[in-house]
Amino acid sequence: MKVLIIGSGGREHTLVWKLKKSRKVKKIFCAPGNGGMLLDAKIIDIKADDVKGLSDFAFRNKINLTVVGPEKPLADGIVDEFNKRKLKIFGPDKKAAQIESSKVFAKEFMRKYHIPTAPFKVFSNAAEAIGFCKSVQYPVVIKADGLAAGKGVVIAKDYERAQMVIEDIMLNKIFGDAGERILIESFLTGQEVSIMAIVDGNKNFIPLLPSQDHKQAYDGDRGPNTGGMGAYCPTQFVSKELMEKINENILFPTMNGMIKEGITYKGVIYAGLMLTESGPKVLEYNCRFGDPETQVVLPLLNTDLYDLMMAAVNQKLSSFGSLSWRNATAACVIMASKGYPGKYSTGFNITGLRDIRDNNCLIFHAGTQFRDKRLVTAGGRVLGVTGIDKNLKLALNTAYRYVGKIKFKGAMYRRDIGFRALRPMKPINR
Repeated sequence: MKVLIIGSGGREHTLVWKLKKSRKVKKIFCAPGNGGMLLDAKIIDIKADDVKGLSDFAFRNKINLTVVGPEKPLADGIVDEFNKRKLKIFGPDKKAAQIESSKVFAKEFMRKYHIPTAPFKVFSNAAEAIGFCKSVQYPVVIKADGLAAGKGVVIAKDYERAQMVIEDIMLNKIFGDAGERILIESFLTGQEVSIMAIVDGNKNFIPLLPSQDHKQAYDGDRGPNTGGMGAYCPTQFVSKELMEKINENILFPTMNGMIKEGITYKGVIYAGLMLTESGPKVLEYNCRFGDPETQVVLPLLNTDLYDLMMAAVNQKLSSFGSLSWRNATAACVIMASKGYPGKYSTGFNITGLRDIRDNNCLIFHAGTQFRDKRLVTAGGRVLGVTGIDKNLKLALNTAYRYVGKIKFKGAMYRRDIGFRALRPMKPINR
């Protein structure tokens, strides 16, 4: 079988790595790929948002399965185009992808189908939004409606900060058209966890292991939101009993709501949850695999990922059976360019990767390229270093040991990945 992976980040490198392990997959293409995928896939020079170019390539090369990594091509309707040409593709269509491409759509969907989330208000006028902020209880969360590469969510601790954020998003257009509308919602407290589930367009879904992301740029959850600076899996905060409640109160009504809306959602759905004192509540949905959550979840999956994806695409999850997991913990530390998620420089040599020969350490490339036979930095998030061991502390020790061996100018990374789980705390069962 031939597989096409769309995207160029660490998530897509992980998908390439995992799908290569399937006995059924004989050849993998990746468009546009990155410097770390060259040994496992054939790199195709087509941009991830070139819907026609990608569908033409898949048709000409008789691709058996296309897997979409990033959210933008999904929001642009790549699945709709592939479906028209009867090409198998893993991911939701444009209508279903609104669950991520429009935060307003997602929140109103949750309200309609009684899916627990924070109270919110929608604004399309900056002055009205700023006026509303004079009477709210702080902190509040302000979100751009559209796609903003994981950076369109800001926590405002006071009125002055809220006013500045609203003006930046709606008037200064720091996120472009994504800021035409904003959400202002109540701030939730608790442990944040990521739940990804494979879904097939019916009411069938198979959850993957829960993980915990670290979105802020700096240690102690300080600094601006990023696409994610590290993750670990599984997380102790989700017990078996709590997972059953998440299935019952969040995942099932989400899939049931999609069907009632006339939406056939196939692929993966990601629910970012806050485990509050009154139970789990949805912070956001994503319509694709999380990044860097994928770099810690898929290394623990024993089940053939190709088979799982094809079962979803063919709407046969009900007969797929349960998943098999490795009895271990995975922890990923993201190495980023200095200045990320703001302005940063690229083109710096990356050294030390050849010295890493440990089966318990996986290196997933994100912002890398080969230039003049040299591996150089080419993005904000450069590498994901994943350690695997029998518990979180050992997995983190492995990841950080090899992070210390990798060098490039301006390398930055958080030194406290997994810090919440390393504190003594009982699992939350509400």
